[in-house]
Amino acid sequence: MPRGRRGGRVSALEGGREEEAAPAAGALASAQWASGQQPEAAAELILLRGIFEIGRDSCDVVLSERALRWQPIRPERLTDDSKYDFLHKEEFVELKDIFSVKLKRRYSIKQQRSGTLLGITLFICLKKEQNKLKDSTLDLINLSEDHCDIWFRQFKKILAGFSNRPKSLKILLNPQSHKKEATQVYYEKVEPLLKIAGIKTDVTITEYEGHALSLLKECELQGFDGVVCVGGDGFASEIAHALLLRAQKNAGLETDSILTPVGAQLPLGVIPAGSTNVLAHSLHGVSHVVTATLHIIMGHIQPVDVCTFSTIGKFLRFGFSAMFGFGGRALAVAENHRWMSPNQRMDFAIMKALAKLKPEECEISFLPFNSSQDLEERRAQGYPKSDYNDQWQMIQGQFLNVSIMAIPCQCSVAPRGLAPNTRLNNGSMALITARNTSRPEFIKHLKRYASIKNQFNFPFVDTYTVEEVKVRPRSNSSGPHPEEDHGPCETASGNCFPWNVDGDLMEVASEVHVRVHPRLINLYGRSMEEMNDSKVTCSCL
Repeated sequence: MPRGRRGGRVSALEGGREEEAAPAAGALASAQWASGQQPEAAAELILLRGIFEIGRDSCDVVLSERALRWQPIRPERLTDDSKYDFLHKEEFVELKDIFSVKLKRRYSIKQQRSGTLLGITLFICLKKEQNKLKDSTLDLINLSEDHCDIWFRQFKKILAGFSNRPKSLKILLNPQSHKKEATQVYYEKVEPLLKIAGIKTDVTITEYEGHALSLLKECELQGFDGVVCVGGDGFASEIAHALLLRAQKNAGLETDSILTPVGAQLPLGVIPAGSTNVLAHSLHGVSHVVTATLHIIMGHIQPVDVCTFSTIGKFLRFGFSAMFGFGGRALAVAENHRWMSPNQRMDFAIMKALAKLKPEECEISFLPFNSSQDLEERRAQGYPKSDYNDQWQMIQGQFLNVSIMAIPCQCSVAPRGLAPNTRLNNGSMALITARNTSRPEFIKHLKRYASIKNQFNFPFVDTYTVEEVKVRPRSNSSGPHPEEDHGPCETASGNCFPWNVDGDLMEVASEVHVRVHPRLINLYGRSMEEMNDSKVTCSCL
């Protein structure tokens, strides 16, 4: 990336007057920029043109409605020099990739307030390898106050036209996540970028489990454009659950029995600071703090499906994924050993659950997923409603593990995901069942998640694409909890069965009914499909 000269004490500080939001023409341009098409110089309206020093070259710089382009000013030559032309080709950056602009000044000891103007600094979001984003800068050097002021004001007007970008965020930070690094992650990596982007923040550090849930039930959110959580999967799930509960309350819906929930009113940003960071990894394709932060700054919105979990006549919670059987029991063991470090705790829990591996006798009912196109075809052919809307199927027997997932559930130990064929927002869930088998065969199945092999290519593993699932344990056939000093909870109706819901332990004594609800919450980010299809929009990389 070209940069300006360095000298003395140089910093990029915002100056000049703030501009009001861009007019209608600017809004139209924003819609065009969002299309992701390569900017064509000949078809663009030129807004400004001038001379700046970029790197070590004096450049002819053109600001159009979609891109900033520059090319070194070439001296007149008597002979054609193709090598010179190749080395000095036009470079560009698309305006949709710029997230802040500052006036660049040099300060000396004698200059206490305003330093010597050097030019303009643009802060840019660029795509790296493996779905990662990075922040970079481009310095446009010109010592003229009037010249820089005109360009600075125009850049501010353009940035104001991106109305989807947040201006104020509520930050919730879990200091206990993973190795208690969330506070350091936020203040060292996240906050500096939010300040550069000019985003106002209100930070709350949670003090106990469930603090975020109780806080979001009552706190004032009217002045915020979004909520950001800094922590692990359990913390992110808790905040998503709280935002959705709040939306039901605001809509006047009864939260004891939620059949058709309304969507969350604010988008949620997820900064990965946990052990596995499944949600962030599934959302961005990578667990990377700067990438997650830049998606928030750029206002990238990804609608995501959410599940409701309920038991007989009672709503339990919102969530993105769940495991029953081995997955639930392993988490129950881990929760009983919180004094261990996160990695040691999970490794110990998995080994303990495998050592006491026993199946659950279950009856599983599910409604297969029918795409909207399938339903429209059935309606057009005159099928009765019950025929295409109530085709419940049932399987029963002994199961070692049952997974129900509305997102791919990717992480470092499962790069393809626990449910690799599931998308973030297609209105379906993956139901994955592992029937009773030998311990070595089940371990082979688990190990496959870490490789590129098909982890479902086993005779005891079945996969289904579903809209609803009911898991009904027939009895507590598996005996006591796999951890000796922590037996199952006692209720009026019998023993509780442990569920792993987004990394949180949920204990239920009876049937659990899981429904998926399409696009129920907006998360800051872009799916891997979108990221892979997008182009690198700065030619100077």
